[in-house]
Amino acid sequence: MPPPADPIPLIDLKIQHRRIREEVLAAAGRVANSQCFINGPEVKSFEAAIAERLGVKHAIGVSSGTDALLMVLMAMDIGKDDEVITTPFSFISTAEVVLRVGARPIFVDVLPDTLLMRTAAVRGLLSNRTRAVVPVHLYGQLCDMEELSSLSRERGIPVIEDCAQSMGARLNGTAAGSFGLAGAFSFFPSKILGGWGDGGMVVTSDDELADRCRQIREHGANGRDRFEMIGGNFRLDTLQAAVLETKLRYLDQWIESRRGAAGIYNRLFAEADLAAGPDQTRHPGHRILLPHRGEDRQHAFNLFVIQAERRDELKAFLDDEGIGTAVYYQTPLHLQPCFKDLGYRPGDFPVAEEAARSVLALPLFPEITEEQQKRVVDTIADFYRQNP
Repeated sequence: MPPPADPIPLIDLKIQHRRIREEVLAAAGRVANSQCFINGPEVKSFEAAIAERLGVKHAIGVSSGTDALLMVLMAMDIGKDDEVITTPFSFISTAEVVLRVGARPIFVDVLPDTLLMRTAAVRGLLSNRTRAVVPVHLYGQLCDMEELSSLSRERGIPVIEDCAQSMGARLNGTAAGSFGLAGAFSFFPSKILGGWGDGGMVVTSDDELADRCRQIREHGANGRDRFEMIGGNFRLDTLQAAVLETKLRYLDQWIESRRGAAGIYNRLFAEADLAAGPDQTRHPGHRILLPHRGEDRQHAFNLFVIQAERRDELKAFLDDEGIGTAVYYQTPLHLQPCFKDLGYRPGDFPVAEEAARSVLALPLFPEITEEQQKRVVDTIADFYRQNP
């Protein structure tokens, strides 16, 4: 009897660490030797590197992607009686921060192919209470920012980009985070660019917003003992900045590897005749939809997410075979218990609700091998053969 195959994790950070171990430990060691753990020079250096990469004037390191979104709303004085339009198909922080400042999230459904915000529907939701639109660049692909940017200019409604999953993604060559008034990034360890803990970044080319964000990051302080506004402790640790700037040097290489792995998945699924083609049209025998990639969009593939028939059974089958998977996201935000007072009901956003029943993230990381990917696809094919 052959030995059991090695598990294939959803994400393997250990391989990445082994390859850059000496560099990243040296960077951490410099911080340890300096004992400058708060607002050390590495923070400013990393901020400058991100600003240059994205083509924005300001990058402000913060404690998490959630706090990045929260800080921007606070800096814009968004609060009671205000509305913020966003998507119900995202991590909770996207809408959570809106309620935390006292405003109301207004949800708009997503597109069935990309699962990105249905930007064409935003116009019909605008009111005299709308203070911002927050698109989410889900899984590493940008929303239709040209349409949202046009609407923003026409109606004077700022766009705040939730870029938690989209570092390195572009639309017609323009980087995520540089379209709107501000962008909010996450450096959670599993992200395309991940730290050794929580971390985030606000990016903007608006000088006034940047100044307010920097104040809010330091409890609203202007100087050591003068506090002109209510803020918080939203600083990015110096250690995280040092680790992240070291990793930033490898980002393009890692994204290219992710895109290459996505292409291999596409080929393997096509060879197995399991998936719909680029036009997303299902034919008899096609049990899954592959991630749709717009020709104008440089997808960064933070995650490789399929839409699968009998998703929960398939996930359990893959788990039993030692293949890591995850569901992003199991419950749309409008149906989460903490948002029940918003008054939304099942059926209000049917595409998001159907996506929640079918999405499944497959193993994807820069170092994944074609052999591992073939085993993933073969195992999925085995499941559907056994469950026609």
